[in-house]
Amino acid sequence: MNIILLGSPGAGKGTQAKFISSKFNYKQISTGNLLRDEMKRKPSLKKKIFKIINSGNLVSDNIVSQLLEIIISNPAYFNKLIFDGYPRNIGQIIILDNLLKKYKQNKYIVISLLVSKEVIKKRIMGRIYCQKCKNTFNEYFNPPTQLNHNCNKEFLIKRDDDNIDTILHRYETYIKVTGPVIEYYKKKNEFHEIDGNNDIIEISSKIAGIISNLTD
Repeated sequence: MNIILLGSPGAGKGTQAKFISSKFNYKQISTGNLLRDEMKRKPSLKKKIFKIINSGNLVSDNIVSQLLEIIISNPAYFNKLIFDGYPRNIGQIIILDNLLKKYKQNKYIVISLLVSKEVIKKRIMGRIYCQKCKNTFNEYFNPPTQLNHNCNKEFLIKRDDDNIDTILHRYETYIKVTGPVIEYYKKKNEFHEIDGNNDIIEISSKIAGIISNLTD
């Protein structure tokens, strides 16, 4: 059973996806990380993709779908995938459904994290990203310490797209573009909405309960 994890920028999708990956042995697919890795492999794409990401807009579906298919087609991850923040629009729903059907991975659940705009702003403004281990921390809610982070401090950065103007643009884009995605999945049997304003541990516990009930 695959998992689609939805939520606006700063909703905590990455944190919860890593939790699911660790506890249930799933493969996390973050389109943001896929694109950043692709920029490293193909410098010619870096400037183009970097400009789109920094503006708060979405990268073309063609680029993303090619990267997704590489992972979805891998038998090692059969029915063990977490789609972290994807799909983001109706067109991407069609792309994802077609890819999953192509590789006979039709069964999935959708978990949506609902978070207020003010909480999201604080989460993103405090976000710290590790370039080495790719973990995300927050200086307010979950700062990197010797207990939760083993990499050198030099790898900790603030992402260029984590600024107030980009945050607000990305939030408004999410509400406008991804709103119909939420409504689409609400009509499906396995749609679960969780209050993402709560403590990280509480959210993780609720998600674990949902997954455990479905896989027992």
